[in-house]
Parts: sequence; structure tokens; C-alpha cells
Amino acid sequence: MSRKASYSNKLKRAARMLLFKRHRQPGVKGWELKKELGNNFMDLIKVLNSQLERLDLQVKTIFEERELPKKPSEQQLDKARFIITAKSPSSIAETKTSGWRVDDVAALTVTVACIISRQGKMPRREIEEILKDKFPEWKVKSNLDKFMKIGYLRQDENNLLYLDWRSHIEIDQERLLKLILSEGLTAAFAPT
Repeated sequence: MSRKASYSNKLKRAARMLLFKRHRQPGVKGWELKKELGNNFMDLIKVLNSQLERLDLQVKTIFEERELPKKPSEQQLDKARFIITAKSPSSIAETKTSGWRVDDVAALTVTVACIISRQGKMPRREIEEILKDKFPEWKVKSNLDKFMKIGYLRQDENNLLYLDWRSHIEIDQERLLKLILSEGLTAAFAPT
């Protein structure tokens, strides 16, 4: 097999590993990519990223540390999770076809906005009270549990909620804050 064919096969394997869910959480750990593709897996990820760009997709790297390292070490890359996400926000139609209900998206948006507004943490009880104004109590509890299970939120032993890894890569927090601060969305969150 030629070197070019070998590289092409590795690129295909990288795409398959990232696209097909094999674990409870989407994506693949760096050590898995290294084991399957070799030590130069980051070069393959860069090439894959450039090809995915045409489809408005990108490979994002999630490090265990919340802050993105400027020059990640080999050990940090091994522990990092690599996941394919959309480059631009989804339309409402795309969101619906992905299995999300509009009211669930609204609950997640309010929850994330509240946590961001409180410097990254907020008591679960307070978020439940805010959401109960618009949603039934059973739906609020169910949604918060679901958001934790799928990686948007995490809860500590003091019942404080934080944004988890998925919120950091799938939600443009800066854009969300700009929308909240704009007149239109602020009125939408006003109590009735």
C-alpha cells in the first residue's frame, strides 16, 4: 500500500471514530486516536478539520482543564476528548430533527444563561424555581437530570450546578449573553 493510500485510510478511520458514537459520551479520547492512527494523529485531525469545514463542521478538542492550553502537552492531548460539532448555530428545524423539543431547548437556554450570570455556578433549587414559572415541576426536574446525564450540566455535593463539557463546546456563551442583553430576548424572559 502506498504512503498516500495509507494516509487516506487513516483519515477515513479518524472520521469514522469521531462520527460514530461508541461510548455514552460522543467523541473519542486522544489516547484512542493515537493508538489507532499513530503518534501523528493531530496532523490527521487538522486535515480532517479542513475537509469538514466544507460541511460546516469542525473537530473540537475538550481538555480536562477548563482553560484551553496554548501549547497542549502530549499527556493533555491523550486525556482530551475530540468531538465533531457544527461550526455555526443550528436552525430551529435542524434542532427539531435532532430530537430536541423546543421547550427543552428553552429550559436549557435559561439554565445556561442563569449559571453564566452567576459566575458559573448556581444552586439547583434556585434554577428549579426559575424554571417552574414556565414549566411543570416534573418537567423541570426531568430536564435538569437529563442535562446532567448528557453532559451539559454537572452538580456537586452541595447541589450547585455548573456548566459541563458539552455546554463549553456546543453553546456559544458569548453569543448567548449578547442575545440575552439585547432588548428582544430580555423581554422574552420577563415574568408574565
